[in-house]
Amino acid sequence: MSELATLARPYAAAVFKRSKETGTTEQWSKSLAFISAVLNDKEISVVVDNPKVSSERLSALMLDICQGQVDEEGANFLKLLVQNNRLTLAPTIAELFEAYKAESEGYVDVEVATAYAFTKEEKQRFTSTLEKTLSKKVHMNVTVDKSLIGGVLVRAGDRVIDGSIKGQLQQLAKRL
Repeated sequence: MSELATLARPYAAAVFKRSKETGTTEQWSKSLAFISAVLNDKEISVVVDNPKVSSERLSALMLDICQGQVDEEGANFLKLLVQNNRLTLAPTIAELFEAYKAESEGYVDVEVATAYAFTKEEKQRFTSTLEKTLSKKVHMNVTVDKSLIGGVLVRAGDRVIDGSIKGQLQQLAKRL
């Protein structure tokens, strides 16, 4: 993943910079998400990975599929990725773009794994606590993971906060 991120980062940074210049951040976000969804389709990925398919045919195919979903700049970006043999980086580019967007807009996407489902008020309290801790607005995605035994496991970008009983038991085992 880190190699893909290294290759995708300049593309994502350029697209984000262009989206800020033109005020089309939401359009780019939707376009990149659509391109990523197309590339995650197994039948399309077989065609993309096939060395016998010329870049012209691949470009035409992708433009046909994305017609109406990407604007002219998005189509040019798609052609550029095909021409540079970097089309498979599109999902990573989309992910990095969303991270740049979140940073710019002052929020952070947070993955929260909890042993038991939150009630509405618990979720609100936890969200406000995370916002104070991270000094940003929080968009939280909560999943229930019974293997945690109790507590929560929070992932915000590259930061991990492990407040689970399972994590505490693992730390105790390491110390012993």
